[in-house]
Amino acid sequence: MSSSRGKSGTCWRAQSRGGLGNPLQALGGESPSPPEPRRPPATAQRTAMESSWLETRWARPLYLAFVFCLALGLLQAIKLYLRRLRLLRDLCRFPAPPIHWFYGHQKLFQDGKMEKFEELVEKYPCAFPCWVGPFQAFFYIYDPDYARIFLGRTDPKSKYPHKFLIPYLGKGLLSLDGPQWFQHRRLLTPGFSVNILKLYVEEMAHSVKTMLGKWEKICSSQDTVVEVYEHISLMTLDILMKCAFSQETNCQISSTHDLYVKTMFEANKITFYRLYSFLHHDDIIFKFSPQGHRLQEMAKILHQYTENLIQDRKKFLKDEKKHGSTQKQKYQDFLDVILSAQAENGNSLSDTDLRSEMNTLMLAGHDTTAGSISWLLYYLALNPEHQERCREEIRGILGDGSSITWDQLGEMSYTTMCIKESLRLAPPVPSISRELSKPITFPDGRSLPAGITVVLNIWGLHHNPAIWENPKVFDPLRFSQENSDQRHPHSFLPFSAGPRNCIGQHFAMIELKVAIALILLHFKVAPDPTRPLVFLHQMVLKAKNGVHLHLKKLP
Repeated sequence: MSSSRGKSGTCWRAQSRGGLGNPLQALGGESPSPPEPRRPPATAQRTAMESSWLETRWARPLYLAFVFCLALGLLQAIKLYLRRLRLLRDLCRFPAPPIHWFYGHQKLFQDGKMEKFEELVEKYPCAFPCWVGPFQAFFYIYDPDYARIFLGRTDPKSKYPHKFLIPYLGKGLLSLDGPQWFQHRRLLTPGFSVNILKLYVEEMAHSVKTMLGKWEKICSSQDTVVEVYEHISLMTLDILMKCAFSQETNCQISSTHDLYVKTMFEANKITFYRLYSFLHHDDIIFKFSPQGHRLQEMAKILHQYTENLIQDRKKFLKDEKKHGSTQKQKYQDFLDVILSAQAENGNSLSDTDLRSEMNTLMLAGHDTTAGSISWLLYYLALNPEHQERCREEIRGILGDGSSITWDQLGEMSYTTMCIKESLRLAPPVPSISRELSKPITFPDGRSLPAGITVVLNIWGLHHNPAIWENPKVFDPLRFSQENSDQRHPHSFLPFSAGPRNCIGQHFAMIELKVAIALILLHFKVAPDPTRPLVFLHQMVLKAKNGVHLHLKKLP
């Protein structure tokens, strides 16, 4: 009995400890069959299969693409970092203003105000590096010896800002380099010969008198404040259309070309903004930005405008040839010159080249001259003693100004000195730039390697106190023959220097003389103290709020 109880107890305890025993089995009964596992529905099976297929088909390529892009971005970051280290090493010998790690110096220059730059010129002799963001730097120079060495080389134009001009100007003299630039320059130079320029004087005088007629209606006998830049801009456009394209536009009266003027102004403003915004140096980022979209719209307007001029002239010449007309123009204009060059050198000057050179002329020949005349009037308004001396000289040469000739312009010596002093204080193009194709060594022994973008800042050169005593003072006698002979030849560069100087500088000087002579014969100008002139450094020098002057009709 005890033995039997021990065995059965042991068996029961074993089953209980195992936890897997079945009471029915212990009693000798049959145990029920275990429940079958639940099978997933067919829909769930299909979903699992599709998910697995997607992981195999799409996830792996996407993962590989992500890894590739990450590696590419890492390589680009390393490349930019090495570029920064290289620039820091190359520019370390030249002190610079305090630099922000991300923006660089762009906060100093993006507003375009010139006073800040003048302070830097005085603080950093000869040159300083200017950082635009963390990975791009321009090297600014404003010393005549630096300028002499820089302009004596044949380095290509820098891609900043010249490549930014191409979308709306095309590839003209402003953006071309090398053999193509020399070829275009050779073909276009005859359009600015002295014999042709002599014939422009009468047309220029006629356009200036049209503007003066508008001023007489505005002022009558009273002293009136006028924003003169807008009037002068239309007047210089009228001169350019007549002298360069033989177009009688009547734009000063009807303002039919006002859209062109505003479009070119805004395009230049966007280009300057892009220059000092390093993120917009990337073409793709800029293209999809609001400014890039707007510039594309403006480019269409400008291209259509010049295309119409070209096609109208070609149609005129074709009709003239068809009907055997012998009607002769008063002079050969710029468009005649480039069409003749295209006919003689068809492979060298395409229709696209033709349009690009016209767009370039419209920018370089209109905006810069309008500004130069406006700044000159403003400085003469601030300095009435020089204004009166110019007026006396002009009266002695022209009398009542009923006619004006080429030879008479050459007699205006004091007026010419005032023009040059105004161009010193306010150069129409504040800077030019090149990208070094080989190392350069400056007179003080410091050097830069190839690849650096060097900017000759003409504003800084003209306001450098190491060259010009009291640089902010308007003093025409700086340009007397005696003083000019004693000065460094590269200290005054309103039209640059060397083989790539401004092709239209003589045209501009003639226009300045004709305009200022006729204005001073008919009006006395005085400043508006409540609205002083504030300059903005853009592609060409601009006035932030216009040029406001008191105009008084002379008896």
